[in-house]
Formats: sequence, structure tokens, C-alpha cells
Amino acid sequence: MAELLAPAGNLEKLIWADIYGADAVYFGVTDFSLRSFAGNFTVEEADTGLKHLHSRGKKGFVTLNIYPYSNEYGKLVKTAKELEECKADAFIVADLGVFNSLKKAGIKTPLHISTQANTLSWQTVNAWYEMGASRVNLARELSFEKIIEIAKNTAAETEVFIHGAVCFSYSGRCAISDWLTGRKANRGECTHPCRWQYHLVEEKRPGEYMDVNEDERGLYFFNPKELALFEYMPRLAEEGVTSFKIEGRMKSIHYIASIVSLYRRILSGEQISKTVIFKLLNRVKNRGYSTGFMKGNITPDDYQIDGEGSVSEAEFLGNILPEKKDGFSVLEIRNKIFGGETVELLTPDGNTVEYSFPEILLFDDGTADKEASHSKFILLKENFEPYSILRRINN
Repeated sequence: MAELLAPAGNLEKLIWADIYGADAVYFGVTDFSLRSFAGNFTVEEADTGLKHLHSRGKKGFVTLNIYPYSNEYGKLVKTAKELEECKADAFIVADLGVFNSLKKAGIKTPLHISTQANTLSWQTVNAWYEMGASRVNLARELSFEKIIEIAKNTAAETEVFIHGAVCFSYSGRCAISDWLTGRKANRGECTHPCRWQYHLVEEKRPGEYMDVNEDERGLYFFNPKELALFEYMPRLAEEGVTSFKIEGRMKSIHYIASIVSLYRRILSGEQISKTVIFKLLNRVKNRGYSTGFMKGNITPDDYQIDGEGSVSEAEFLGNILPEKKDGFSVLEIRNKIFGGETVELLTPDGNTVEYSFPEILLFDDGTADKEASHSKFILLKENFEPYSILRRINN
């Protein structure tokens, strides 16, 4: 069966990705990752995370996919050697210089090629493979047919992004953030200025603002919807794609639990209607969903033109802790809840049911009230599965 690869911005999220069904987890360390604001791992935390994954038969891949300057290679190689001692299962790299330096340094950990390398053909996949890469994450600009063609013409493992936010720029190679904010996108500092609101002003017509979009003959390229390729997964797996990757190292544990568990069910062969899939996808913040280039080209429907940014139909209220107290399940409150309200329960197997809180909420310190706020812990008599999530549905 193909691999389900989930993101983790920190150690807590790594554990949640594992619990909710990921086969492997990718994460970055403090330096050399393209998500500088994800929290990221120290080498010690990476060691802890990898030991956790390995104890459960899972894998951990470390992102070293930055485009480094010449003076950074020494530290990068040193970090890679430390992570190799932690038994990282692979390093994800984008830059040829990094790839070559790790090979010359005697790194034995498998090397995976990032989507940032813009791989569009089986010839390029095979070139990476012949140089020693074991896997290539294909460019997101490929169609369904082109991905299948590549998978059939290479002995390398192939990886495809199937869900999450995408960059309007070519395979994420963008410089808008550099120019407008001084934060370098290709060094992990992107501020996503492509999603700001823009108007065009012609020099000789000051004060006359025109929307930055084109008509039906063109493309709207500043605010792409999010990728959701669930309908393509079964066939891609049959045709030999090795791994399906979910974007989101900066996303919440609610996002990880919701998205990973849903794709786990789909990849395991469970038959779920599109209506139910979209209902579950909309439980987390999103800008609408698209199949991107999978159908061969991009249309205006793949961009959010008049939307309100990222919205969600659910509010994450809290999660069940692994340990019980005096025989009670313990709920960690993340947002305000009210006694007696009916909410949705999401369990690690991806199933959902309704649950009604008792009218009077019992706190872990022995007190009680009709409502509870963030950072409180309440006791529930039901035998909840650890890491289950409770959320309010906002219709």
C-alpha cells in the first residue's frame, strides 16, 4: 500500500499525525527548513520524535530543503550527521549543492528530492535516481496522466502532494515576499503576500484602482484554492505512486487530526461519498478546494476570487488527554465550551459522532461550573479514546 506522509511543525504535532494514521511524518529542524515559523525541532526533539515513530513502525523524514549560501554548508552537513545518528529515515533536499555535499560527506541516510526542485519528467527523476536519490516529490504542475507516465518509467520512489495550501508561483519558487517584506520565501521565511488584497494603478491615472484579475480567457493567480486530490489517490496508488503527502507544518493539531484521518480512510479503501468528504474537509480552515493541475490546466475555478480568506465550519474546543484521572476521561479545553451543548466528537480512526456535555462541568480541581474556558481541564465520565477531539459545528 502507498504511504501516507503527514506534516509536523513540532513534537506534539508529530505524535498527533502518528495517532491519526500517518505512515510517515516529515518535519524540519531549527535551521535549513523551508518553514522557519513552524516551530520546528531541535536535534534532541528530532531524536525523541524519531524514537516515537520507530517504536510504532513509522518513519520520520527531515527537511533540509533550504537553498543555502556558501558559508552555510558546513553547519548543514554537521546537522545532517547529527540527525543521521538519530536514525532519520530520509533527508528531503531541493538544492543540488546540498545533495552533492551530503553524498561527499558520506551521509548514508536516503535522500528525497523536494517539490522545490521542479521535477516534471521521468528523465529528471531517473537522473536524480542515478545520482543516488531514492525518492522524488514531483512538481505540483503535473497532470494526472503525466504523473502516471513518470511512475511507469522509473525505479525511483515517487511522491505526490495531495492536500493543502499551494503557492501560486512555480513549484513554490517565489520572490514576492523578498521584495515586499524582506523575508526570503526560498529560505523558509515566506509571509504569503500573494494572498494580500491588490489593485492595479496605472501611473497616469492615480487613485484609479483596478482589480488584479483577468477575464474568462485568463488566469487569476494571486489566491489559489487548496489542493484536495482524494478522488485521484486510488488510481495513482495502483499506478505505482509511492507516497501521498499532506501540506501543513504550520497548521494546528485539529487540522492534522482531521485531514490525516480522512486521507487514511480513503487510502485504506473505505468508500466515502464526495459529500461526506467535503463536509469533513470543511471542518478545518480552508480557501475552498481544487484539483490544481491534475486535470491538465488551471481555470478561474481554482482560485478564490471573492472569498473571505480561510474559513471553517467547525471550532476546535478541546482534546482528550492520554491519561485518565480517578477513572474519568480528561478534556483539555482549547476554546470556551458550555454545559449542555451538543458538539461533534472526532476519534483517531476518523469517525465522528455527536456528543452532549453535561449541564454542569466538573473541573479537575474538584470545582464545577456551567461553562469552561481555554487552558481548563474538565472530567468526563464517558470512556473516550485518547487524543479524540471535540469541536463545535458552525452551520
